[in-house]
Amino acid sequence: MTATRSTLTYVFAVCRPSGPEARTALGGLTGVGPPAPVRTLAAGPLTAVVQDVPAADYAEEALRQRLSDRAELERCARAHHEVITAAMAAAPTVPLPLATLYRGDERAREALREREDSLLAALTRITGRVEWGVKVYALAGQPTDPAAAPGAAAASGRAYLEQIRGRQRGREERRGAALRAAERVDTVVRGLAVATRRLRPHGAEVTGPRRTHVLNAAYLVDRGRERQVRAALASLRRDETAVEIELSGPWAPYSFADGGAAS
Repeated sequence: MTATRSTLTYVFAVCRPSGPEARTALGGLTGVGPPAPVRTLAAGPLTAVVQDVPAADYAEEALRQRLSDRAELERCARAHHEVITAAMAAAPTVPLPLATLYRGDERAREALREREDSLLAALTRITGRVEWGVKVYALAGQPTDPAAAPGAAAASGRAYLEQIRGRQRGREERRGAALRAAERVDTVVRGLAVATRRLRPHGAEVTGPRRTHVLNAAYLVDRGRERQVRAALASLRRDETAVEIELSGPWAPYSFADGGAAS
């Protein structure tokens, strides 16, 4: 099947030339824009996982409106991830960003040809490996009510200021302890990984007011080390009681499609 003028080519991921197992893995997936099937597209030494989508729905302005709708953004992200996960089950796969679109198959091939060396290098890097995510949060201290402190009613202005400064010192000490704990967590998980990437921590709009995101990292780890990763995180949770630690994965190596610092 080839794209027509009324469709765009949506590219989910890139893998090496694949056999019938890839087509089997992709069969039945609805992708982001049914009813067109998810299919493979030969592109020299690469194979792209693609779908034809209506140009009217995925042109620049239509796409901007679509992705500004939270529910639609989540639907597209889930569909995108589902296709990548299926492709990854059949062969090493480099995920491409959400809404990677081209004006037809030939333009997609040209774009992949321009990135051929880096995509082949990425495939070599991620083959036999998966991504794990680790997030570490500093926990807020228990709020204290100055009016409830012993002798608060008779406290002088100077005593009140000391109380405020003490509270500030407590916050700084907790944050410093959390940052040191995060570095210890990173050191342990980095020791299990072949590459790492630090991501931007989330703000309070995502984490909520009771915790602060101090480490957001991705680790590229050899398949087969799942038990070691989980055991290491369990041990860290027992030791690092001043922070909250989250582990997620294994994922397709989204954070290492274009690099990542070697451990």
